[in-house]
Amino acid sequence: MTAHQTGGHGLVPFGLFVLADGMGGHRLGDIASALATRIVAWHIITETFLHTLREEEPGADRPALSEVLVDAVNQANAAVGVEVPGAGTTLTCALLIGPRAYIAHVGDSRAYLVLPNRLEQITRDHSLVDRLVELGQLTQAQAANHPQRNVLYRAVGQRGELEVDTYMRTVPPGASLLLCSDGLWGTVEEGTIIRIIHEAPSPQIACERLIQAANEAGGRDNITAILVRPPGET
Repeated sequence: MTAHQTGGHGLVPFGLFVLADGMGGHRLGDIASALATRIVAWHIITETFLHTLREEEPGADRPALSEVLVDAVNQANAAVGVEVPGAGTTLTCALLIGPRAYIAHVGDSRAYLVLPNRLEQITRDHSLVDRLVELGQLTQAQAANHPQRNVLYRAVGQRGELEVDTYMRTVPPGASLLLCSDGLWGTVEEGTIIRIIHEAPSPQIACERLIQAANEAGGRDNITAILVRPPGET
């Protein structure tokens, strides 16, 4: 979803982007990811965008954006746990207000800042092997081929309150924001991702080419990608 929000200096570009990669079998995983996406999007839109259409007392307290994102993901977590037991989903969402990106994340989908010559990984994977790498018990090379590399210790659908990572980044001129599932980042090399994004005439075509590259590289998982270029970028 993209729109404009009224700010102190006129209309401010507003965008919400949600990526979820379901787990627990193809059918149940799809249901879990669709449900989580719908709940997260509705909660965030209601709390950050639609409030401008309501009559509110001047100076009324409003939750911080990070709190809104965390609450949204926890609502999705509770709903998936009840309505799709045994299934789960990763979830990475980005709320863009002007050049600032507010991100909430659980699982092993990723958010990247796409710069002219490199990718800056914003999020941290909540996988067992990534945790072992952090502890120095596995190398990156060992983790890439580990039989449990897809096992997550944190995902939407788990019992109890979910710990949600939040981030804030400013997207500089000429940069883009990429959200993608492990079917992309685990298959296509970083240099290829950068080249495809910079050569594509539009975000939609870039995503189509990224998914094609992942499939051609032997990607067997569902592959999802969202590329966001700030207003004014081509």
